[in-house]
Amino acid sequence: MYAMVSTAGGTRLRELRTARRLSQMELALRAGVSQRHLSCVETGRAQASRELLLALLEALDATLAERNDALLAAGYAPLYGRRALDAPEMQPVRTALAHLLRAHDPAPALVLDAAWNLVQANDGLQHLARLLGLSALPVDGSLNLLRTTFAPGGLRAVYLNADEICGEMWRRANREALQVPELRPLLAELAPHVALATASAPSSPLLVARLASSVGELRFFTTFTTFGAPLDVTVASLRVEHLFPADEATRAALAD
Repeated sequence: MYAMVSTAGGTRLRELRTARRLSQMELALRAGVSQRHLSCVETGRAQASRELLLALLEALDATLAERNDALLAAGYAPLYGRRALDAPEMQPVRTALAHLLRAHDPAPALVLDAAWNLVQANDGLQHLARLLGLSALPVDGSLNLLRTTFAPGGLRAVYLNADEICGEMWRRANREALQVPELRPLLAELAPHVALATASAPSSPLLVARLASSVGELRFFTTFTTFGAPLDVTVASLRVEHLFPADEATRAALAD
């Protein structure tokens, strides 16, 4: 017989599992536990040990923030820190990001956190902003790329292929919101302003952003860089977006 215990931890675990569209059997097999015991953990009839809960979260490939939340819900201390980017112990992280950004000049590069806030940028991005007729972009986290793009009068207007680019941005943000709760209210706020066109068959191997600038059309494709094996929630949330010129005219405009 199982005695009822707190259900908060099991409920959070079930939410993470269903968000990933995994059955109890699939998760149980991944974690090496019985489906019966997993069911009892999810319904609160059994309390998972800290070690078992961490094994289940690993099997779910949960983010560090999700692991902390699940541990707290189950009554355990969180495992991972969440330091501010300007904290002294984050200096190696800031140095690495600055190196990546400088190395990409004169092409634009930027650092976004999990909520799509701009926290660092290189000179190339500021130069691109000027070519687009924009003011200097703040890099203190006050500029949110999703809000700046999708809110009325936003950056969507600078894209010559806005349906393609904004559609991909919106779909990516919604996928990420499954693991980043702070994105959900922002997406709900912006949803009334978003109208997605039906995706057409791709004509090239990469999605290319086409931007209207003061020197004519600029074309970019992007790549992302993240930290390997992060052990801090903030570090895990950061990603560097590198914009690469997709043609010689764009490369020349950035070099001027």
